[in-house]
Amino acid sequence: MTRRELLALAPLLGTKTLLGKEAPTAPVSIAKCPSYNEDLTAALSTMFDQIGGAGRLVKNKTVTIKLNLTGSPALKFQGKAVGTTHYTHPKTLMAMISVLDKAGARRIRLVESAWATAGPLEEYMLDAGWNVRAMRSLTPRLEFENTNALGQAKKYSRLKVPGGGYIFPAYDVNHSYEDTDVFMSMAKLKNHETCGVTLAMKNIFGITPASIYGDDAGADEPNESPGKGRVMVCHMGKRGPSKSAPQEIDPKSSREPETRMPHVVAELNAMRPIDIAYIEGVETLAGGEGPWIQGIRWVRPGVMLLGTNAVTTDAVATAVMGYDPRAPRGTAPFTKCDNSLMLAERLGVGTCDLKRIEVVGASIESARFPFSAA
Repeated sequence: MTRRELLALAPLLGTKTLLGKEAPTAPVSIAKCPSYNEDLTAALSTMFDQIGGAGRLVKNKTVTIKLNLTGSPALKFQGKAVGTTHYTHPKTLMAMISVLDKAGARRIRLVESAWATAGPLEEYMLDAGWNVRAMRSLTPRLEFENTNALGQAKKYSRLKVPGGGYIFPAYDVNHSYEDTDVFMSMAKLKNHETCGVTLAMKNIFGITPASIYGDDAGADEPNESPGKGRVMVCHMGKRGPSKSAPQEIDPKSSREPETRMPHVVAELNAMRPIDIAYIEGVETLAGGEGPWIQGIRWVRPGVMLLGTNAVTTDAVATAVMGYDPRAPRGTAPFTKCDNSLMLAERLGVGTCDLKRIEVVGASIESARFPFSAA
């Protein structure tokens, strides 16, 4: 059977992966958190204890935290601070740094592919109103890197998608995503225009550097001074990445963003699995991922989730949002798009079958905040 024929069978496989095995599972912790003024450090410590302990995961290890700083920091919704709408909130990040440092992390590296720039990540965070000095005061082991280009390394890391991938067989990324022991996605609980939901999994779309996958990426070699976003390559397929990077498997595949993006998200998570998935929904947006989306609403679900498998954590988060994580295309939240959770499950990343996922802390029912009704 050819790879193309195997992929065509994916919708018929149920909870089985493309290799015929059951997708792995892992427990997910839910905590109610009505305000950013709560003791976030204590809350996160308890959540880590519920899934096996922070020390077991990070002691004497380099931890790389992928933040969610999507879009320009100048774009705000109704004048609200970006951390209360669509960015990682600085208070939750500082609490996370404190927990990881106390648990014995050898090094904590904050990363993001900052929108339309290859400049220092610290400057981008300052533009968003963050107190970088206060963050640095938490531990001497804190580092920052903008992964939108080559950064501090001499070459890009080429990471292959297990099984060959859906859209791309491999990606060239900043060294930070390979040069680490523990990879964390620090995401926001939100809907997404082309993926239905944006949680821990969708957050790592940002590991694709604009120097290679951006709208002004170099045709042959990376553009190490990118000044635009990333829509033309992965979303729409109107151009390819820089020729120095792996090209599309099938240039005749769908150009529809609602098909391409869920597949890209799934294969990125198979390529670079998330070791710790954290999703914050104390305050956030419903109806879209950022201020550029029409019809969004500011909401206060008052919840946080933590797990060691991105698919299981996203599945529980999707259920908290009032949706079925296994919903087919045409059913909310995947009304217009393919289901990236199911696609990742079939690549063997993790299960989105709630019956196979242990939920600890608060229950899904007690934490549920229906986004469609918000």
